[in-house]
Amino acid sequence: MLKKRMFIFTIFIIASFLLAACGPAAPAEDVVLVCQITDTGGIDDKSFNQTAWKGIQDAEAELGIEGKFLESQEVADYERNITAMMDDGCDLIITVGFLIGDATAAAAEANPDQYFSIVDYAYDPPIDNVIGQIFMTDQAAFLAGYAAAAVTETGKVGTFGGLPIPTVTIFMKGFVEGVDYYNQAKGTNVEVLGYNIADGSGLFSMDFSDQQKGRELAVSLMDEGADVILPVAGPVGLGAAAAIQERGNAYLIGVDSDWVETSPEYASITLTSVMKKMDATTFEVIQSVVDGTFTGGNVVGTLENEGVDIAPFHELAGLISAETQAELQQIREDIIAGRITLQ
Repeated sequence: MLKKRMFIFTIFIIASFLLAACGPAAPAEDVVLVCQITDTGGIDDKSFNQTAWKGIQDAEAELGIEGKFLESQEVADYERNITAMMDDGCDLIITVGFLIGDATAAAAEANPDQYFSIVDYAYDPPIDNVIGQIFMTDQAAFLAGYAAAAVTETGKVGTFGGLPIPTVTIFMKGFVEGVDYYNQAKGTNVEVLGYNIADGSGLFSMDFSDQQKGRELAVSLMDEGADVILPVAGPVGLGAAAAIQERGNAYLIGVDSDWVETSPEYASITLTSVMKKMDATTFEVIQSVVDGTFTGGNVVGTLENEGVDIAPFHELAGLISAETQAELQQIREDIIAGRITLQ
């Protein structure tokens, strides 16, 4: 019995020595939880919800954060989805879209210790615990409008939006300005159907999910002679793409992401896309949370910082002459330098 006790005591002493030598176990590091609340288009809208989500996925891979999302089916979902994410202990809540702006502001002001970022919205004055992600998409749309005017054979191009809200009409306005600039430079008279800069009137589906509406608007524009069409309506634009592909006598310009990559089935008709690089700005905001440098205000995507751009012409590069390519590059430089100013 004595030998047994001595053996147990010896084992205890050795174990204590090893624990002392190794030190206490390091506490597990807290993982930053980033939570996205989508607009009504859903997480896989092949547009701005999906692009913002890619920024979170990139941060998961590169920064070791954890990401999750809730989809909003209607405007009434915004407030309860934000509340649900706060209840889940999210370190950063990213809301997506102009329409969720009021709900985000209300939640941020009521919960000043909760970090928020909102895509496609900015507050004036800024809210201390919110970073707005805004984009000068008219700069990139200007390039797309110039390219469309160079490609059209009918002398008519078209556009339509989801809703007449600033984050939609900024695309349409820049597109028209790009066409107008082409007309001034070339002495042509290419007409834009679907949007009037002077009074903001135009074609709108009043929806961001019903692809049939996109199909109907695209058919209407093609019937009027448009052979290049820019739909600014999230998934509604996929209906336009299907109609254009079926008709076979027009080209598409995508929005938000490079549609050749996100909707490759329409690569053969996609001239370019007006890209809003929300994945990059979303990643930047997450990085600030991880680094402990989060400060309320705005992140602005421009041609200069590559937060907006047009996509490569991919399969339709043959439609863009070397002369037009050079002109587009010069226009890009002139916009960045302020030699071309947009309205």
